Amino acid sequence: MNTTSSYNDRMHRNGRIFIVLGFSVMIAVPLTMWFVTGVAPDPALFFPAFLTLSALQLPGGIIEVITYSPMLGTGATYLAFITGNLSNLKIPCAMNARELCGTDIGSPENEVVATLAVSASTITTTLVMTLGVVLLIPLTPLLNAPVLQPAFNWVVSALFGALGYKYFRSNPKMIPAPLLSMILLGLLAPKFLVGNLAICIVLGAIVSTVAAKILFDKHWLGGQRP
Repeated sequence: MNTTSSYNDRMHRNGRIFIVLGFSVMIAVPLTMWFVTGVAPDPALFFPAFLTLSALQLPGGIIEVITYSPMLGTGATYLAFITGNLSNLKIPCAMNARELCGTDIGSPENEVVATLAVSASTITTTLVMTLGVVLLIPLTPLLNAPVLQPAFNWVVSALFGALGYKYFRSNPKMIPAPLLSMILLGLLAPKFLVGNLAICIVLGAIVSTVAAKILFDKHWLGGQRP
């Protein structure tokens, strides 16, 4: 039996099990509060809100799976989607680890590196959140300081800017296409850009891939694949 296939089969089986368990734990919290307090959600408010949120979030969730799974591999994909914080934490950690180790996307080596990176990121996040809960009250005056508020709005941009710079630095000819396409989209449809981030990521990925393929075919990337 192929070792890689056997590993992927085990990861798919275990990943499905833990997704069901994780979802059950999430649902158990409001259900427990419901049973203990006796306060049930109002169906007239709950179901319209549930359907609205599902319509807004489901397409983005599907797109994220399609976009991020090839970068992460089987094991890291399940782990990342169970623990969350993909775009602002898990993906940057996995891509940075891949860059440091020099692994190729889709290879068994990248599978191991991405899984370790996402695992370390998850453990670190859990520890930081635990400290945050413990220190929330003592640090509240500092976190509410007006001088720090603008920084919280630029965390994701700073992460992706630093991550993107590493790749654009080696191939500066790849910068114009995705950059100009996103600037143009922001100018023409700013509300769409803000409310559909996952879709914008896919559009940017498609533009980048097509532009990179054209540049590579024309030998404008120094003879190396992006």
